[in-house]
Amino acid sequence: MAEPAVKRPADNARDQSLGSLVSLAVSDVSQLVKCEIDLAKMELKKDAIKVGIGAVLVGMAAFAGCLILMLACFAFAYGLQTVGVWSWLSFIYVALTCVVLAGIAVFIAYRKFRKLSGLRKTRQTVQDDLSLLKRDDGAAAAAPAARAS
Repeated sequence: MAEPAVKRPADNARDQSLGSLVSLAVSDVSQLVKCEIDLAKMELKKDAIKVGIGAVLVGMAAFAGCLILMLACFAFAYGLQTVGVWSWLSFIYVALTCVVLAGIAVFIAYRKFRKLSGLRKTRQTVQDDLSLLKRDDGAAAAAPAARAS
């Protein structure tokens, strides 16, 4: 059998008063909450380290991606020159191509962000729950049925 986390004197439970048993239960619950908070802090610290390492790696990949994009743009411009396009015009074509690709990316991002709900449903249900808690009359029982429909 597992040992309790906190050693207590081996008093007979029948000899203890109700008040001492309640205070013992309250102290056990508060100690349990403290232990849970400590566990959450330790897990959060480990997750924060993992997120930090991941962010650094994503930053390095983004930097490498920018360098690759720049080299691909130069290759595209020089490829246009070999086809017979003037040197200055080939770099303008490359710049316009980058602008078009960026515009397409912004358009797609705008459409995706426009669909975000901003937690509207969660905010509404929390406001409903708070309003239910603030009510003192008998109308509080009718509100959950109205929300479910």
